[in-house]
Amino acid sequence: MALTDVFLTLSEPEFAQLLGSVSMGKLKTYQIYDRIKTRTHLAKLNSENLQKAAPRLWTRLVDKEDEFAQDISQAVLVCHLDMIIAVLNFLGIPHEDGFFAKEIDATPYLTDGWQERVIEKFKGVYPDALVRFYTAHLAWELLPKKS
Repeated sequence: MALTDVFLTLSEPEFAQLLGSVSMGKLKTYQIYDRIKTRTHLAKLNSENLQKAAPRLWTRLVDKEDEFAQDISQAVLVCHLDMIIAVLNFLGIPHEDGFFAKEIDATPYLTDGWQERVIEKFKGVYPDALVRFYTAHLAWELLPKKS
């Protein structure tokens, strides 16, 4: 599964909702503001322009632009580290402030039904689209890739 496919598990309106949750301050804090501005082809990157660009950005995901998907996923995720920490804690995955070791073997933590358990646990706590995106992203990132 490509990272673009992780986004495509959502609908276009849900993707727009994710973009609406991106904080320009967090992008600057994590020093990815300029990269996201360049990657989105926006002359001025702000919440309003990002929202307006959502249909065009969605098309780029449909067109399987994986590097673009990587940057957009990073933008969304750094803006929701509180949720990431809560999910990783719930699953028992060792991490440091939401970041885990690159070579972690997560299979003992991601047992059958883990995504459904996470979605149920955080229903109403965080936006459903965000939780579903993160669980799909976590599976993409940590589970062995199927050939």
